Amino acid sequence: MNKAVITPFKPRKNRIQRFIIVIALLLLYIWTFSGMPIAGVKETAGQISKAIFAGIFNPDWDYVYLPDGEDLLRGLLDTLAIAILGTFISAFLCIPFAFWAAANMSSGKAATNTGKFMLSFVRTFPEIVMAILFIKAVGPGSFAGVLALGLHSIGMLGKLFAEEIESIDPGPAEALTATGATRLQIIWFAILPQVMPGFLSYTLYRFEINVRSAAILGIIGAGGIGTPLIFALSSRDWDRVGIILLGIIVMVTLIDLLSGYIRKRIV
Repeated sequence: MNKAVITPFKPRKNRIQRFIIVIALLLLYIWTFSGMPIAGVKETAGQISKAIFAGIFNPDWDYVYLPDGEDLLRGLLDTLAIAILGTFISAFLCIPFAFWAAANMSSGKAATNTGKFMLSFVRTFPEIVMAILFIKAVGPGSFAGVLALGLHSIGMLGKLFAEEIESIDPGPAEALTATGATRLQIIWFAILPQVMPGFLSYTLYRFEINVRSAAILGIIGAGGIGTPLIFALSSRDWDRVGIILLGIIVMVTLIDLLSGYIRKRIV
């Protein structure tokens, strides 16, 4: 007995909907690109672009290390130090805010909402805005970059830490409470062992982000590799721009690989 072969088919209605979506996206792209000032492109744009790519793909290898001045290695180490200190500061200072914002740790809903509002308020300001404020307060340099990254990271890490605290198993804490343990003992022996792997994983992830941010903050005078990068761009020293960009790419890639490996081992 021959079995009937059922061939799948697409309803006509679905094809019409997809066609309408494609047409709508196409019209959206056309409308977006039609607003671009094509006439404002300079006549020398092609020559400048050619010079930029020629310099970037022929980097200045002599700039990697200069015995008597600022070089690529010093700039990258400065950027790495800014990211490490900023992450270290925020990872410790955000812990009280995380317990304040965690619903299962606060004394009431009003306290939880206040803690979450504080963390949201802190992370509202971008790192570059905080860096400008700290440059005005403490002067240009790496210290302003550390303060900007440290303060901004408190908002994001505090939020992630609070969510980690809210997802813990309440059993160990309830058992210690039944034995008459103090609140500090409950936090130390029942809560921290559960949340510490997550805390470390989020801290490493934030460190990756801070490395990229530290490279940008130097452009406005907050230390790091961004300072020689903006000078090279201003003087159109494209071969030096190329070696700086290459150094940033290598540093960020290595840190991402190392951080990912450590997070897998922790979690």
